[in-house]
Amino acid sequence: MILSNTQLPTIPLPHPQVLLPNGRISLLVSRNIGDHLFSLVEESSEPTIVAAIPIVTPPTGASDPVLSEYGVAARVVRLGPSSNSHNEHAYHLTIAGLVRIHLPHGLHLTTDQLNTLTYCTVEHPPSGAKPTRSTLEATKAAAVNLLDKLAKSGPRKDYWSRMMHFIEGIDNSRIVWLADAMTSAVDAEFNDKLEILATTDTEARLQAVTQLFVKLASIFEVSSKIASVVDESLSKQQKEYFLRQKLAAIQKELQNLNRQSKAVIGTSGNPPSELDDDDQADADDMAQLRQKIEAMTKDSEERKVAVSEWRRLKRIPPGSAENAVIRTYLEWLASIPWASSSSRLTALEVLKDRQFLSKARKQLDADHYGLDKIKKRLIEYLAIVRLKELAVYTENEKALVLRMDNPSSIPPPINRVKGPILLFVGPPGTGKTSITASLARALDRPFERISLGGVRDEAEIRGHRRTYVASGPGSIVQALKKAGRPDPIILLDEIDKVGHNNFHGDPSAALLEVLDPEQNHTFRDHYLNVPVDLSQVLFICTANSLDPISPPLLDRCEVVHLSGYTYDEKLHIASQFLLPKQLKANGLGASHIVLTEPALLQIVTGYTREAGVRSLERAIGSVVRYKAMEWAEHDDQDGGKLSAYEKEVKVEDLEKLLGIPRYDGEKERTVKRGVVYGLVVSGLGEGGVLPVETCTIPGKGDLRLTGSLGDVIKESSSLALSWVKAYAYDLQITSNRSEDPLKVPNVVDVHLHLPAGAQKKDGPSAGVAMVCALVSLFTGLCVPVDTAMTGEITLRGRVEPVGGIKEKVLGAHRAGMKKVILPWANRKDVDHDVPREIKDDMQFFFVKTVSEGLDVAFGKGTVPWRRPRAGFLLESRL
Repeated sequence: MILSNTQLPTIPLPHPQVLLPNGRISLLVSRNIGDHLFSLVEESSEPTIVAAIPIVTPPTGASDPVLSEYGVAARVVRLGPSSNSHNEHAYHLTIAGLVRIHLPHGLHLTTDQLNTLTYCTVEHPPSGAKPTRSTLEATKAAAVNLLDKLAKSGPRKDYWSRMMHFIEGIDNSRIVWLADAMTSAVDAEFNDKLEILATTDTEARLQAVTQLFVKLASIFEVSSKIASVVDESLSKQQKEYFLRQKLAAIQKELQNLNRQSKAVIGTSGNPPSELDDDDQADADDMAQLRQKIEAMTKDSEERKVAVSEWRRLKRIPPGSAENAVIRTYLEWLASIPWASSSSRLTALEVLKDRQFLSKARKQLDADHYGLDKIKKRLIEYLAIVRLKELAVYTENEKALVLRMDNPSSIPPPINRVKGPILLFVGPPGTGKTSITASLARALDRPFERISLGGVRDEAEIRGHRRTYVASGPGSIVQALKKAGRPDPIILLDEIDKVGHNNFHGDPSAALLEVLDPEQNHTFRDHYLNVPVDLSQVLFICTANSLDPISPPLLDRCEVVHLSGYTYDEKLHIASQFLLPKQLKANGLGASHIVLTEPALLQIVTGYTREAGVRSLERAIGSVVRYKAMEWAEHDDQDGGKLSAYEKEVKVEDLEKLLGIPRYDGEKERTVKRGVVYGLVVSGLGEGGVLPVETCTIPGKGDLRLTGSLGDVIKESSSLALSWVKAYAYDLQITSNRSEDPLKVPNVVDVHLHLPAGAQKKDGPSAGVAMVCALVSLFTGLCVPVDTAMTGEITLRGRVEPVGGIKEKVLGAHRAGMKKVILPWANRKDVDHDVPREIKDDMQFFFVKTVSEGLDVAFGKGTVPWRRPRAGFLLESRL
């Protein structure tokens, strides 16, 4: 701060230069002033401060110069010889403004004194009260507005743009500094800058700066418009003359080409090409676009938007980029099958058939074997659609009659049935996708498939906004356009593999509106920005697992589980569907190959062990291709005779065609101490058998776990070992209740391992299997290899129910198990979900306690108990 009554050397600023605080200015000074300043700089180690006073009125021949009463205390930044030095101007001086100063006694210099360094008394004027927040924000907004206009055109665009971004982020406490700095930087008039320099009150100065910025922004905008109009008017005649000459030449050449093409067509008879006349094709496209817009429902929102965009399109020149953007948008808008303007006569004709449901059931049965639960749910939907649509059709006929007699008496419309959101969950290859196509054929509706696997961008679902380059609608609207009807069947495939929240948005959250029957009648795509009715669309989703699906999205879906096929179902599918399909794909007929039932059963049981039928189809395809090669060789040699060609495929031929069988239950499993077989469900929803292996090794009495186990299954293993330790005396493993079987007679560790260590394993269903494995390890008893088990245990020894019973039972059946131990609470799951042929081929034992499970696993009376056990558990309730 400059104190009052301070003597400072004075630098008169040449007219019309004004230096403000936080500003910087360069000027030429005389040799006399430069020498004095140079000595002051050398004598002091502190920065040299001078008083920069503007000259209000420059000197003339009859009068001396008039200086302002206000100036700036400035710091000498640079002082050096000028490159274009003359006798009176020999130094180049750069000074930076610090604070305002006031000359209480004024300063009067003659013309001769301008070239000498004089001293003056200065004081620091008071700044007044702190400015209000509204004044600060108004000054900042005016500055940003001015810089935005300067950054769009004119010189120094980058400089103004950087300054604008800097000012947008500064705090209100620095607005006062901003006002002086920007006033120095912009090209303002001398009187305006002088007025701001002389205004010491901060509130009044900020108001003056705001008015100055607003005035400069208006002046700049008007100047830009005037310059543009002048430049356009000067070149308009030249442009018009050039374009008219070019257009005349183009039209002349087109006329010559049309004459030649008509002459060629008349002589050769070839039809004309649609690529010949681009102008005519463009006119036809515009006419079709206009017809589609006029066909939209009156007063609908999509028609209002289309009419507005059409009027904009007619005002914009055809060659501009904006014209192409609007036209593309109108083409998309007109191509959507809006529910209010689409014809439903085809669907009504199909639904009015009294044999509609029976034909639909036959269609589903002809395309797929099994899948009774899914077929039942689809037939329910078809029945409701038929009833509702026919009701709407009947009411519409009544409305037509009433409208002719009395236009005011029209019955209220009946809402059409909303399409449910079905989610088919099951292992790969079980027919989730293909049954949807069968439903579309039964309904005679278009079928569209949207693959969601790997989708990471929300815009792929909801579309990009029109502000982006090459923007377009999302996949939902694109599928609706391809279908051409407002009621297609859209398959959202692999919904469990859609991406979650990231910097591109959340695609799974974007599906919430699509898959909500209460909201999707007004679905808004970001590109169209017009409500699209999706309530008539039948959305069917597929997934392999429910775990990756977000709970809000899962809540909107009706889940239908597919557990895979039994051996009997696979045999029917292979003989009725897969074999004919492979014969047709490889150029053979039914007479060229006969796959015996034992051979087909061997393929199903020995070469494939999956829930679906894809591996089975590949195995049958390998057999058919091999026989096709043999038939081609015999056809070349014998001329198509079947005498030397062996068309029958037997069991003993499969090893030559498919190799060694991958699955052989008798060779894979052997009776061994400490090994039992549990039931699991993989991440793809496929059931299977997993061995639980245990052994004892020298150690400290600890439990070692391997096999990529999760926290829950680790707790199950600890729980199983605790139960075995608690009942070790009753099981005759120890001779005293206080003895630890891991420390008596020898201190050992128990190592429990679940094979396939590369696969993650977790879940509360391995408790029974682990208890049986530990009991077998300590007692030496063995569990038969055709016995599998599942169920979780409590510390009291109670067997708790688990999930995935049907998948586990089917996996055990595919693995050749004959005896399955299940929790008593899962008895209903077996009765309702497991097919009859599986029940007839396997034995099911339902247990309530671990002791019952041991008796079933090892055999009745095999496990040596020291004392009789209670027949039931008594539970208390709080």
